[in-house]
Amino acid sequence: MDKQTLVDREAGLQHALTRRQITMIGLGGAIGTGLFMGSGIAIGYAGPAVLISYLIAAVVAVIMVFSLSEMAVVHPTAGSFGTYAEMYLGPWAGFLVRYTYWITQVIAIGGEAVAGGVYMTYWFPASPVWMWSLGFAVALIYVNSRSVTNFGSFEYWFALIKVVAIVVFIILGLSHIFGLAGEPVGMHNLTGLEGGFMPHGFGGVWMAVIVAIYSFYGIEVIAVTSGEAKDPVTAIPAALRTMALRLFLFYVLALTVMVTFMPWTEIGAQVVTESPFVKLFSSVGVMYAAGIMNFVVLTAALSSMNTNIYLTSRMLFSLARGNYAPGALKRLNRNGTPVAATILSGTCILLAASISRLTPLAYNYLFGIALFGGLSVWIIILLSHISFRRQHRNERLPVRTPFFPYVQILGLLLLAAILVTMGLDTEFWNISWIVGVPWMLAVSFAYWIWKRRHRAAGA
Repeated sequence: MDKQTLVDREAGLQHALTRRQITMIGLGGAIGTGLFMGSGIAIGYAGPAVLISYLIAAVVAVIMVFSLSEMAVVHPTAGSFGTYAEMYLGPWAGFLVRYTYWITQVIAIGGEAVAGGVYMTYWFPASPVWMWSLGFAVALIYVNSRSVTNFGSFEYWFALIKVVAIVVFIILGLSHIFGLAGEPVGMHNLTGLEGGFMPHGFGGVWMAVIVAIYSFYGIEVIAVTSGEAKDPVTAIPAALRTMALRLFLFYVLALTVMVTFMPWTEIGAQVVTESPFVKLFSSVGVMYAAGIMNFVVLTAALSSMNTNIYLTSRMLFSLARGNYAPGALKRLNRNGTPVAATILSGTCILLAASISRLTPLAYNYLFGIALFGGLSVWIIILLSHISFRRQHRNERLPVRTPFFPYVQILGLLLLAAILVTMGLDTEFWNISWIVGVPWMLAVSFAYWIWKRRHRAAGA
């Protein structure tokens, strides 16, 4: 099957997302509870040197998203990296990456559904968590089942709340660090505490990279939106450049403020019970700081749910259009939305959320698939791009990733090193290998069965 046919089979979706919406959707996908809550875990590993950890993770994320966007401009399609893997690495790779990404996001966002319910108990302590989780899921499934314009508008405002919170956080923190609002905090907390800037050595920095890399998950949503962008040739590159710069500034500046304003020993922990953002707002005397940040992390959870329902529905839609999933999932409503794929994805997110509430052990194993699967998807994206460039080496591409193929090789080496580190860790991260490898084998076996049946039906 030629490449244009692979793109054409996913036609019918609306082309309604603007550059502004795509940029905010990308920011919303990459800025979530991983920064607002998970950054405390990374700080616990690395101390002030967490800045290096996030810089390493940001380099990998930027390499991946530049490579992905280069392909998205040439082949704007909802299947995105799943379709590109099928085009440039073969049908098995396309099958594997789409199902793996689908289950990865379903599991990961199941935790966000529970988190949203937990955040609501701050204001309504007597209410059951499941009621809020179910209500949010139903509401966001409804939003996603309407037109893609609805999704884009909701996600724009969700992302804007997070961005405003980070900007205010940075301004307040810097003003106190440099003495613009009282006695200056100074730079003592960066190097003056016991252990200095890198209290746990480079080993701690590297372990924090694992946490940091998951903070950037969701950034690949920009390529998925290419199939529904008004003008992908100009919108995707512009959104990419803007988002890469903003992500760098938001993450690096926010983390710099965190570890400079407060001792890392107070905000870093392997088990985070309070957001570092809440601690800073409380320290500078912001009234109702906890309530304000609870609202922000709630919108972060809802933003993640909203984006991932969109992402998972488009992956299922792409699989169905390739005849890799039931035919009902490839149908579009009059608004050009794959409603069946949206409802099924949302339902599975609720199932993942219920498992996390019933038995944490079972959810840990499911989350292991998500950890292993997420890194594997990024690796396949970079491999697809290397093959893409080989086939388009003599063409003038609208977007070109600088320093090809060296940056792609660097990204692959870093991702492989992170995977190996996770496999060697015996406390938590090795769960990703214990369940991730069997998952990959099971999906590969499913593809083999599908292929045999497809051949038999064709015969």
